[in-house]
Formats: sequence, structure tokens, C-alpha cells
Amino acid sequence: MTAPDAFLTRPAPPARSFRRGAGRVPYLLLLPCLLVIGALLLWPLGQVVVMSLYDLDSVRQVRGQRPWPFAGLANYREVLTDPFFHTVLRNTVLFAVANVVLTMVLGTLVGLLLHRLGRRMAAFVGGCVLLAWATPALTGTITWKWIFDDTNGLVTWLFNALPDGLSSALFGRSDWTGYGWFNAPLSFFSILTLVVVWHSFPFIAVSVLAGLKSLPSELLEAARVDGAGPWRSFWSITFPLLRPVFGILVVLSTIWDFKVFTQQYVLAGGTQDRPTFMLSIYSYATAFSPPPKYGLGATIAVVLTVILLIVTGVYVRSLLKQEEL
Repeated sequence: MTAPDAFLTRPAPPARSFRRGAGRVPYLLLLPCLLVIGALLLWPLGQVVVMSLYDLDSVRQVRGQRPWPFAGLANYREVLTDPFFHTVLRNTVLFAVANVVLTMVLGTLVGLLLHRLGRRMAAFVGGCVLLAWATPALTGTITWKWIFDDTNGLVTWLFNALPDGLSSALFGRSDWTGYGWFNAPLSFFSILTLVVVWHSFPFIAVSVLAGLKSLPSELLEAARVDGAGPWRSFWSITFPLLRPVFGILVVLSTIWDFKVFTQQYVLAGGTQDRPTFMLSIYSYATAFSPPPKYGLGATIAVVLTVILLIVTGVYVRSLLKQEEL
């Protein structure tokens, strides 16, 4: 090799070193975010898992002032063999399924409506819809609880405004003052579903609208020219193209509905209404209601987390299979 050739080949190693260093930049930029996630999510989650393996029934134990008796898997056996846990799990699954279906249907319909409206009207209607989503869950639930108040609530007033004969013929009573809308499990879950769907569907609507804006207008126009109606266009063009979006929304809605706590706690007025328990409030009540059982409460929280991880894993697996096809 001549001297000029050797001179020309010398810069190559620094170039490779530069590329190698540049490849680390994205990971370095992600490092602060990963540290925050680890500190705020993974570490508390690990603490909950550890607590589920111990028999904790005292605040002094949690503070480290008393020893933690190791229980192993005894807490999990106690929870999973408890008949009341099966009732709570059934309540949670049925509630989540109903809310996911209603939220997805209503949110999709509103998203399609916004897509058909003009720019100004869509902005106005979209802003009104987003008010429900922007309202804090606590504030919105307190408002709904007042609407169904048994004395001064709007619903009670409307039913009392009905003619006595009509009200008696339809509902078997004419005086609705003092009627406990939240007492029976069926009426309680109906109102809770109304509150959760009202608070959740705007996110679905806006997400669907964003997906619709990204679709090629030529496809929809060609379908209209071929005589396809709105129903056929949706199932033949819109839904297949937005399938990944709908999949993500279903998973997110499932996770949110499984974790509903604030709305149920406020409507029920605490943790006394055991027939309407779901997993989130069941975990809280077990851990903090006297006598406290922090280990069992942590166990229920871990079971809920595992269920949500399974739901997410099933979706990710199906998504990967679709990409392979």
C-alpha cells in the first residue's frame, strides 16, 4: 500500500466511532424518561408485589416499626378462593365489557358526525364534547350525584313532574322523593355506566376523528360513486383501515374501565356498598377499611395488574400477527 492510500484510509475508524456514538444518542435522550417511569411506576409496583407476600395488618408494619411476617402465597390463595372475590371479578368484567362497547359505539358515532360537519360547526361541537373529557372525574361525578339526588335532584324532579296516573301506570309509584337511585345494584351500575361513558367517549370521538382525517379521500369518494352507502363504506373501507386505531382504543378503554375508582367511590359514598364492589375499590377497602389488611389489599391490586397485562399482551400479540400477514 502506498503512502497516499494509507493516508486516505486513516479517517475511517473515527467515522465508525462517530456512527457508533450517534447510535447511543436516542438511548441517552430516553434515559431521563425511563428514570422517571422507573421511579414513579416500577418502584411502587415492585413495593406492592413485595407487600402482597407478607401479612401486613398495621400501619406500624408499613412504616417499618414492626416486623413483616412472611406469608408467601397465602394471601393469593385466600383471595382467589374467596367466593366474594369471584363476585367482584364478575362485576368488574361485566361492567368493563358494557362500558367498552357503549364508549366505543358512542365515540365512533360522534367521531363520524364530526367528520361530516363543516369546519366551524365541527370545532364548536368538538369543543362542547371535550368539556366532558376535560372535566375532572371527581367534579363530574359530584354533578351526576346531584342530578340523581333523591330529594333535590333533577331526575327526581322530572319524575315527580309526571302525572300521578301515568307515573303509577309506568313505574308503580307517583312520589319519587326519597327514592334511592343508588341503593339497588342494577340502578347503581346503570348510573355508574352513564357517568363513565359520559366522561370517556370524547377521547374515542377525537381519536376516531383524527384517524378519519388521515384516510385518503379518494377511496371514500370512489365508494360513493360506486353506490356504497355510509354503512357499507364504514365496514368496507373505514373500519379496515382504522383497525389498529380501534384496537388501541379498545385496550385503553378496557384498562380504564377495569380501574374505575373515583366515580364508584363518590356515587356509593365510600366503601360500605359491598354488593357493587369492583376490583379497584375492593382492593382499597380491603387495605384501608378497619381492620386494615394491607397485604391482602396489595394482593388484589397485583391480581388486577396481571389481568390488565394479559389484556394488553393479547392485543400486542394479535397486532404483531397482523403485521406478519
